[in-house]
Amino acid sequence: MKKFLLRLTRSALRPLFYRLPGRWRFAAYIRAIRCETQLPEKMVFKLAETREELEACFHLLHDAYVDAGFMKPDPSGLRATVYHALPTTSTLLCRSGDRVVATVSLVRESAMGFPLQRIFDLAPVRQAGGNIAEVSALAIDPRFRSASGRILLPLLKYMYEYATLYFDTHHLVIAVNPRHIGFYESILCFKRLSQHTVSHYDFVNGAPAVGAHLDLNTAAEAFRRRYDRQPPEKNLYRYFTRVSLPNLQWPIKRFYTTTDPVMTPELIDHFFNQRTAAFATLRLRELMLLHSIYDLPAYKQVLPAVPEDAPRSEMRRRTHRRFSVHCPGEFSTRQLGLRRNFDLTVFECSATGFRVRSDSRLPTGSTGTVIIELGVADWCVMRVTVLRLGSQDRHIALMRIDQDALEWRKFVGALGKASTYGDLGQATQFI
Repeated sequence: MKKFLLRLTRSALRPLFYRLPGRWRFAAYIRAIRCETQLPEKMVFKLAETREELEACFHLLHDAYVDAGFMKPDPSGLRATVYHALPTTSTLLCRSGDRVVATVSLVRESAMGFPLQRIFDLAPVRQAGGNIAEVSALAIDPRFRSASGRILLPLLKYMYEYATLYFDTHHLVIAVNPRHIGFYESILCFKRLSQHTVSHYDFVNGAPAVGAHLDLNTAAEAFRRRYDRQPPEKNLYRYFTRVSLPNLQWPIKRFYTTTDPVMTPELIDHFFNQRTAAFATLRLRELMLLHSIYDLPAYKQVLPAVPEDAPRSEMRRRTHRRFSVHCPGEFSTRQLGLRRNFDLTVFECSATGFRVRSDSRLPTGSTGTVIIELGVADWCVMRVTVLRLGSQDRHIALMRIDQDALEWRKFVGALGKASTYGDLGQATQFI
């Protein structure tokens, strides 16, 4: 009875809390924050990879969403959407011993997009450039929700570091219930995408939603300004950018790829055909896009068939498949008899060319030599030509390979053969 009265009191006071000035709300939130830097050894934060880990995440998410009224109970006891099936989605988890106690997903923009873009205008975010990922599917086991310093904050730290260091993401966006937006604005420095609230968000069973955005290029400075005067146990700037937690486990990869797909054909068939009916509800365009994304025979066998009379415009195959990477390099060319060097980062590649970002504009039409760091111990040197600059961002350039290297052919070949990031490690161990 006492717990019921406490919940009732809190629900009655919540509307008044949201009307407080921002600095007062921040003061209230900051009192509850405690950044714990010494976590139990059994507490592990990692990428969900195995069938058991993914099943536990989807089950935890299902129960949390049903409890919040964001979905109706599913006979499977799981919440697995088509976005979880994409190779550009990473599901992160917290495990306490053998039990998964928290999860969150990062859905990076792909041909399929992400749920939030259906209802919020992302044009201003896209104009800033860089990859966008939606923070989605956050759930914490009810028995661990009070331990925010041991569960929620380390999970958010892991998400922040994963997005910036491994996922090549420049922007995080989120759609949350209005009663939660204060936490993201006050504590995590998110800014609203618009001031209005969407009254009916069909992705969460018609619940209202507010959209928000965090620019990861400026997030560290925003954290510093907000938390500069806070003590260590409440200083999220120090916690997110300076503190190292041994409990955080990172994907082990040979090459600088920026996605960590884990969905094998067997896992896709298990979760989206057998355990849930996620694929059965796909619209035609989504189905065709899924076939384009998983353009490998093993996956075709577990994806729903495309109707014979469907238009094939969404399923056009590229002559050369493209892959998402984050490989530093240097381009060297001669202009007016002088040698010029340009630092760059390769972010998309194929067998015949690649796209780069550079702080300095590359000279269009120039031919030269590029040195690319493919991984910690892998390099290649090739002859290339700068074909053109990006139409929106002139610091992006498309480069054609005029004379490739054996290391590059093996690199791209391995990317094309691997279906998961684990496969990639096996496919390249003897290169």
